[in-house]
Formats: sequence, structure tokens, C-alpha cells
Amino acid sequence: MRKMILFLGILLTVTGGYAQNIASPEQFLGYPLGTRFTPHYQLVNYFKAVAAAKPDMVKTEQYGETYEHRPLMLAYIALPNQLPNLEEVRLNNLRMAGVLKDKAADTVNMPSVVWLSYNVHGNEPSSSEAAMQTLYALVNPANQQTKQWLQNTVVIIDPCLNPDGRDRYVNWYNSMVGRHYNANPESREHDEPWPGGRSNHYNFDLNRDWAWQTQQETKFRLQKYNTWLPQVHVDFHEQGYNNPYYFAPAAEPFHDAITPWQRDFQVLIGRNNASYFDKEGWLYFTRERFDLFYPSYGDTYPMYNGSIGMTFEQGGHSRGGLAVVKADGDTLTLVDRVAHHYTTGLSTIEVAATQHNKLLKEFKKFFDENAAAKGSTYKTYVLTAKNANQLASIKRVLQANNIKYGVLNNKTFKGFNYFSGKEESFKDEGVHLAISAYQPQGNMVRVLFEPTSVLTDSVTYDITAWSLPYVYNIKGYAVKEKLAIENTIPANDSVYNSVASAYGLLIPYNSMTSAQVLAGLLNRKIKVRFSRLPFTYKGHEYARGTLIVLKSGNKADWNNVTNEVCRKFNLQPEVVETGFVDKGADFGSSDIGFIQAPRVAMLTGEQTSSLGAGEVWSFFDQVLDYPITLLNATDIEYLNLKNVDVLILPDGYYRVLNDKDVNARLKTFVKEGGKLIAMERAVSKLADADWGIKSKNDDDDNDKKDEYASLHKFSSRERDEVTGAIPGAIFKVEMDDTHPLAYGYGNDYYTLKQDPAVYSFLKDGWNVGVLKKDSYVAGFVGSKLKPKLKDGLVFGAQEMGRGSVVYLADDPLFRHFWDGGKLLFTNAVFLVGQ
Repeated sequence: MRKMILFLGILLTVTGGYAQNIASPEQFLGYPLGTRFTPHYQLVNYFKAVAAAKPDMVKTEQYGETYEHRPLMLAYIALPNQLPNLEEVRLNNLRMAGVLKDKAADTVNMPSVVWLSYNVHGNEPSSSEAAMQTLYALVNPANQQTKQWLQNTVVIIDPCLNPDGRDRYVNWYNSMVGRHYNANPESREHDEPWPGGRSNHYNFDLNRDWAWQTQQETKFRLQKYNTWLPQVHVDFHEQGYNNPYYFAPAAEPFHDAITPWQRDFQVLIGRNNASYFDKEGWLYFTRERFDLFYPSYGDTYPMYNGSIGMTFEQGGHSRGGLAVVKADGDTLTLVDRVAHHYTTGLSTIEVAATQHNKLLKEFKKFFDENAAAKGSTYKTYVLTAKNANQLASIKRVLQANNIKYGVLNNKTFKGFNYFSGKEESFKDEGVHLAISAYQPQGNMVRVLFEPTSVLTDSVTYDITAWSLPYVYNIKGYAVKEKLAIENTIPANDSVYNSVASAYGLLIPYNSMTSAQVLAGLLNRKIKVRFSRLPFTYKGHEYARGTLIVLKSGNKADWNNVTNEVCRKFNLQPEVVETGFVDKGADFGSSDIGFIQAPRVAMLTGEQTSSLGAGEVWSFFDQVLDYPITLLNATDIEYLNLKNVDVLILPDGYYRVLNDKDVNARLKTFVKEGGKLIAMERAVSKLADADWGIKSKNDDDDNDKKDEYASLHKFSSRERDEVTGAIPGAIFKVEMDDTHPLAYGYGNDYYTLKQDPAVYSFLKDGWNVGVLKKDSYVAGFVGSKLKPKLKDGLVFGAQEMGRGSVVYLADDPLFRHFWDGGKLLFTNAVFLVGQ
């Protein structure tokens, strides 16, 4: 790998000057590509400069900005006769998809659309450098081959999906490297510090967010992507620097919603990529490691939306630097990495151009079959809840994915009840919505809603279950018949009405909307109480956790402030005129709790999971809009916790908790009135440090009868490992809804288990969420592990002195899309121990 690619006999050098006033990347930047890392602003400037120099072929558009206010941009590249027709190309794609029905779609005369996405993981930086070279190759007048391809193809380039992460890495690396790079992998320039540049500002992995769209960058991007629906999409990545290049076809498991045509076209592109790599003697692999199952990747999401979605992985990653010595003694340079991504990008465009008619016909066929619900066992999905606020979050995801929904006129039918696991008659809980498989996004509907997805191979790259009724903890029915759906639903299901009371207001507590209102009221210095017992007022029953805002003790404008906050989240409060209730505890009773606005802090930095810490940070910052103090975990023995009421330990390995003095200090914090919330592996660390919680002892489950049980074939080692693995499966957790940790829930909660952690029942605490026998619901669980996941604690609380400890063994905030767990976490912060 010692030279830039000779592509189709045309040397696209980066050492030349201008071609008809179009600057090469080297001419514009002042250095050859691959000899430095380019900051994002320069990347953007180059694309704008090319668009200014060649406005008849390139159009740039800023489609949003990151949390750190860096621009997100697209470049549209087409021949001069095609660029003015971009809007018609886009609309024709929507006609083929059945989204737009103003006239017949053209599958003969229109170009195919190839969308190239670079650098979604910020510390996989070579692809953004390759994006500049790819742009230049497409517009350079000396390159007639690319102009032939553009006769049949429009190319859309997103040069950097994660500018914040990229600049975090680039700025760090540039500050570490000397005048000459050091290729020794032990050198500091190959050892990126926490949290790394992989993730965005809030430490989220944007390549797991395509379907859920929890992050600002993803929301902006998908708003554009779903108005184009390209025929081909490539997601450029990097992997460990010792690995050869990976390109499609992908590995099993493939979700069975992926069509044979999509599989075959991946092979076609892979063979073309291979032909160029073979000419250069570059190593590569296919059909390994990177599968097509989890729906929220940059390859699977396009696949489920009719595209040929692919991941291309170059060796390098954050440890690659400008050059690194590999295990085989060869030196991998950034120049090499750029060349490889550049090659596969152009190779993909070539195949799309030569196959554009077939691409368009199959693209239309894909959506025609969607509209006919071909391949869908279930034809209608119905969700039901007690109030509209409980359905608000799932509606947002449906709308973000252009999935149509509506309501039923006839609610007499039977379907698979997600919660009971049985075929049952529908029971309306109060409000409902229905989603038909007969729609352009029918394939996506199937993937997101089917109760279980067929897994063709147990060796997979991510979680294996995500059916939305479980994710959102909403009762649902999967129905095998096509039900008549009324699609016209008002934009607002309810209109907020301001209320006035001389005594107090009651606010239901049963959704994340309730949690946001609570945080908003506490931020506004409103004193809030909550009911520990159900009660009845004027014949209406109120559940545990109901929020109570009274005139007593509040400032004069309490009524107006409460209305302002409730209106913001469209949560209707109810007037109460007396503290004397029909049944239950009166509002002056000791069974009415008072919520002190807690001062919340979280351990972060080295020894914590950047993803786990990011989930908590973003939850407070973006969801609750409630203040949180971030503390370095390595400083815990020196920190003053006198000004902290709640200390959160997100997922992490916490070597600091091996220190007895640190544990003693944290116990003192709790005993003096603090609250400690431990999440995932933090629970395991407390279990090892005599906090009152214990991991279950599996010794009795070990196979002692068969002395040959430890004999395995070497060739089966990978599959043997997964017999004890759980990459992400759904389990039913039985909840004690009388405990504040479970307020707002019923008897059951659906958790995503990603590890085997189950704990013995607390003897001196509250076992709020437990796994019982037969609690498995969906997803892959290793055959040896599955029998052990029962009869244990997942969520619990323990009183210690004047304070308390909350144990959250599973992640209730997982990637912020596991919406059903967010109220549980809110309860841990605001209600437990009050």
C-alpha cells in the first residue's frame, strides 16, 4: 500500500494545480491528502470552493448543525444538464416509492441516486479525507470516466456525519503528533483518551441512531434522507488497524425483510470493488463480521427503505494516526486508507451507473410489494394506552420514519397480545393508534413491530430484539388481518386548557411527559408533592405517584407557573378544591410525599463508559432540562459531596471502587442522607464491595456430570462462545408498583438484557424489579445462559442510614430509544427516598 490508486488508467493526482479553476484537495489545503488530518471547517470550505468553481455540476446545502454548532452539509453532484433537474429526480424517487402520487413514476429515463456517507464515527477519520478526493474525481474535467457514470447517476455526498467527534479526534491528534509522525503503535499519538472521537457531543454512537433519531445530527440527516430515498447508500467506516478492508456482501444474519435482489446487488458491487483491489494487490474480506439485522445502522436502515445499503470498513481507526506499524510489520499510512475508501466509493458509483435501469425497476418493485404487505405475517399493529401522552413518544418515531398511522372505527378483532404472548381480543385502554403494513413504509413497519425477528445466525454484531411495544412499554396487538384505518388524526390529539384553583392542582404521573413536567416545576421553584397511595377525589381514581401542587407553601404565581409548564408539554392538570379526599390519604397525610429538588451529580470520565455517561448527561440536558454536575470518577476520593443529594454511577468498570476507603466514603455519603444510583457494571462493583447486594452464585448450575463437557472443536470456538452470550434480548420484569421506583408502571416492565447480570434478592431492601421463571420474551440468548436468567433482581432499592441506594442492573436509558425505561430512571432520581 505505497501509492495512491491508478483508477481506470487515469491518474487522479493530488499534486497537480487547478483543472479549469477547480482546485484539487492538495492545492486548496496546501498539503497532499493523507499527510495531515483536515479540520471540519476546511472540509466544508473545500466543498464550497468546488461548488463555487463548478456551479453547473455541484450544489452544496447545509441541512443542520451539530450540538457544538458545526455545519452539517450535503453536496449534490450531477452533469450540467442534470443538475437543474435535481428536484424532479427527487420527486421521481418518491413516486417510485409510492409516497408521491401526482403522476406515474419514470423508471427508464431518470438517473439512479447514490448517497455516500462519511465519518459517522469521528475517530475513523480517513473517510472524510476520501470524500474530498471523490468530489474532485467527479468534477475534474480530465476524468471523462466519471462523467460517463454521471450520465446515469446523481451522487449525494455527506462528507462528515459527525463533525463534533471528528474535530475532537483531529484536534487531539494534531496536538499529540510532532514534526514527524511516529508509527510505533505504543506512541501516545495512537492512544486516544476518554471519551474518544467516535461519538457525538453527548457521547452517542450515531451509527446506532438511524431509526430512533434521538440525536440532533440524525434528526437533521434523516429529514433529508427520507425526502430522497436513494437507490444506493454507502456508510464509510474504519476498524482495527490490523484488519484488511471490508466491503459487501455482508455477513449473516440478514433480516428476512431484505430481498434477494438486495442481496445479489451487494455481491455485484463487492465483485467490482474486488476487481480494483486485486489489481493493486490490496487485501480485503467479505461476508464476515458485519451483518444486516439491527435496524438502526447506516446499512440496514437504507436496506429496509429500499436502498442497497452497505458498510465499507478500512483498517485504521483512532490508533491508525498518520501511520502505524501493523502486526505483520507493514506500515499502514493515512494515504493508504484514503486511497482504499476513495476506490470503493468510485467503484460503487460505477456499478450504480451501469445498472441504473435495473436499480430503478427493483426499487419501485420493492415499494410496490410494501404497499401490498408482501412478506408480512401481520397486516395491522394496534397500540393502546390510558392517555395520549403515553403514545406521544412512539408517534414521534413513526412520524420521523414517514410511517402512517391512524385510528380504528371497528375495534372488535383478535390479535397477538405482546404482553400476554397469546392471541386475544383487543381491549381498548382509553386511546389507541393503528399502523397498517399496507403502506410505502410497510417493510419498516414490519421490522420495527413484528414481535420476534427471525435470526439466521447467532453470531451477530448488536442487539437482537427491539419490537416497539416492548421498547415503549405500551400494550399492543399484532393482527393478521387488514383492518380499516382512519388516517386523518389531528396534529394535536388534545388542546390544553388553562385551569385555576384556589387550593391545588393534580398532575397524572404515568409517562415521560409527566417526568418532564416534574423537572420543569422543580426548576421553576414550585413545591411538588406526590401520593404514595392511590386515592379517589370527586369519584375519580388517582394512581400512586400522582403529582400534587398546592397553594400551601408555594409562591403567589404558583398556578400560572404550573400552567405554563404543563402547557409546554401538553399535560392537562386537574383542579382540586380541598385536601379532603373521598378515599385514601388526605393531602396533609404522611402518605403524601414532598419532593425536594435534588442536587444531582454523576461520575464521568476515565473508568466510566462514555456511552453510559452520555446517556445520563443527555437525559438531564436534553430531555429533562434539569441541572446535573459532572464529576471525574478518578477524583472521587477528593471530591466534596456535601453539595450533592443524588450521585449517579453510570455504567463503567470503576477501578476506583476497588479501594476500601472510597467505598467507605460513598457509604458515609449515603448514610448522611445522600442517594446513590448504580447502573449496570457499577452494580456489579458494589456487589463485590459488600454493599448488601450480591451476584447470583452460578456454581450449582455448572455441568459437573459430564467430564467431557470442556472439550470443544477449535473451529467452533466463536459459536461456543455465544452459548453463554446475550447481545441484547428482551425479558419481562415483574414490578412492585407500590414502590416509588415503579410508579407509573403496571405489574410488568420489558427490559433489554445485554449481559448475564442477575442479582440475589435483597434481604434488607426492596426487590422492585425481578426476573421470574419463563421471563424471556424475544431475541437471542445463549443456550447455556438462558436457564440462568431467572429468580433474581434487576432493579432494587436499599435504605442505608438516612439515605438510599438504587440498583439498576439493566440500562433503562439504552441509546435513548428504550423509552419505556426513562420514567423508571426519573423515579430513581426524584422519588425514591423522598
